[in-house]
Amino acid sequence: MPAVAAALAAFALLAAGCGTPNPTVQARLEGHAAGHTATTGATGPTASTGSAGHTDATASGHGAKPVVPAQPAALRGGETMRTVTSPVAYTPKAPTTGTDDYRCFVLDPKLARDAFVTGFDIAPGQPQEVHHVILFRVPPSAAAAARAKDAESGGNGWTCFGGTGLGSRGASLDDAPWVGAWAPGGRENVLPSDVGIPLQRGSLLVMQVHYNLRHGTTPDRTSVKLRLSSSTKLKPLETMLYPAPVELPCRAGKSGRLCDRSAAVADVTERFGPMSRPIVNGLLLVCNGTVIPTPGPTQSCTRKVEAPATIRAVAGHMHLLGSSLRIELDPGTPKARTLLDIKVWDFDNQGSVPIPATAIRPGDSIKVSCTHDQAWRDKLPDLKGLPERYVVWGEGTTDEMCLGLLSVTRP
Repeated sequence: MPAVAAALAAFALLAAGCGTPNPTVQARLEGHAAGHTATTGATGPTASTGSAGHTDATASGHGAKPVVPAQPAALRGGETMRTVTSPVAYTPKAPTTGTDDYRCFVLDPKLARDAFVTGFDIAPGQPQEVHHVILFRVPPSAAAAARAKDAESGGNGWTCFGGTGLGSRGASLDDAPWVGAWAPGGRENVLPSDVGIPLQRGSLLVMQVHYNLRHGTTPDRTSVKLRLSSSTKLKPLETMLYPAPVELPCRAGKSGRLCDRSAAVADVTERFGPMSRPIVNGLLLVCNGTVIPTPGPTQSCTRKVEAPATIRAVAGHMHLLGSSLRIELDPGTPKARTLLDIKVWDFDNQGSVPIPATAIRPGDSIKVSCTHDQAWRDKLPDLKGLPERYVVWGEGTTDEMCLGLLSVTRP
């Protein structure tokens, strides 16, 4: 079916790189308080992180107090540290309309032999301007294409809404080509001692930086510290993505041109390119079996597991209208388990959460659910003054997403 093919193509683009979680940013938005409240666990709520979250309209910022960065963890046996930095100080600017800029830069870790990434610390040069950073692995077979793409701009990177623009061969939602990510609240990420993210000798990295231009256009030079290990005993760690639709209508009594869904989808497409519409509709088709939306604050998606794996960590991602997020394993069955339950979303607290090793098998199902609320427009400075709109999946800070992420190993 052409519609299904379009949906799968859209999902391939999502796998190649849509916005997501994992330094510290300065508190900047009124309306969100110190942190989100999350419970995690393989058999139900077992741990809590954060505090009151989206509840204090008098807080001085999105996270009420800037968090002091932790001291780097000591290197473990066999590990080395390597720093790679954006080759230029880049001044962000919107390539079309809107207030967002996605820029991709080529980084060369200069790998003389195969290695595992066993940790990373992503440091935005201008954290107040950066919405997220994602590191994509580029195998040696694609290195020349990445360098050629970069050379087109004289080594200044390229615009890359959605993905890297290098294609997504081998990428899927069940094995996204991610090495690491940063979003507000992310700090140094040191992986468990038995796992690593494989990089072949001669591989490159593409670093996608999403700039929120509503917070300025100061030149940025983001850097990454990579922990590398040449151990042959580590298990490869993979990233599985679980996106869900966003179909949030305007509130009762609110009106405007963008309260019409068709106009809102057209606006997202104008700002971020022609793949926006297939992504919006593809999410509906794959998750709900129809391209006809059911508007409402809570949307979800359930997807069957296709291959055995062991979940090691979980994370979620939304933007500023997010209120809560939940990831479940085998919901509605006697085996139901809650993997992540963020009861009060905080955009400035998006780090991944380790959980007890949890096996998943073909036939199991994973469900991600997100609740968004237009009322945050009245409380957050980033949203004040913007016209209310029907909100769908979009790449911008003032658009929305619903995304679950699982870090897994394979048997």
